[in-house]
Amino acid sequence: MSTRIPQIETGWAKALKKEFESAYFKDLREFLVSEKSKSQVFPPGSLIFSAFNHTPFSEVKVVIIGQDPYHGKDQASRLCFSVTKGVRHPPSLVNIFKELQNDLGIPYPKSGDLSPWAARGVLLLNTTLTVREGLAGSHKGKGWEQFTNAVIREISDRKEGIVFLLWGKFAQTKEEFIDKQKHFILKAAHPSPLARGAFFGSRPFSKTNQILKEQGLDPIDWRVDV
Repeated sequence: MSTRIPQIETGWAKALKKEFESAYFKDLREFLVSEKSKSQVFPPGSLIFSAFNHTPFSEVKVVIIGQDPYHGKDQASRLCFSVTKGVRHPPSLVNIFKELQNDLGIPYPKSGDLSPWAARGVLLLNTTLTVREGLAGSHKGKGWEQFTNAVIREISDRKEGIVFLLWGKFAQTKEEFIDKQKHFILKAAHPSPLARGAFFGSRPFSKTNQILKEQGLDPIDWRVDV
């Protein structure tokens, strides 16, 4: 990653200019250069900011917060909870799709690629945007959290009526960066099987659409196989 951040949508580039020019982000760039010299890092550098390119700043209606990218070679994705089309669905994504089916009656999708959601205004934000192959959480505490906290604050400060889906305790720690007077927060258990099914019945998809419709906005089309 060079000082000039490549391939990021202009609205996000403007909103995050201060972060890209900060000292901590310079340190983060240097860390990633070092990591790539000795390990495989996911996703590739040109795809690190894909979540922002799939969902321009002006089009964000919903935010789903994850932790870090999948660390398996075939699973590595640039959108939280998403995998490349044709890749086996990880357990958390399986449960997301089961809840989608129960909530809205949408048939369980064949594809695990959530980019159709992103194109419709759902920002799929991992709070750590890179990971070392085979080592979950390996880029935690290196600066990404500070950057993505700033992303959440920018959305909160500059926009209104955004629906934030906070699944699990980790995502719910980000509530402090959201202005609850301007936005909507829907909390639920994490979709991981470790939550022992507590995610089921939370109905995040229908609740989100109801909130959007009450604001006079178009609901999200949550289908994936389109």
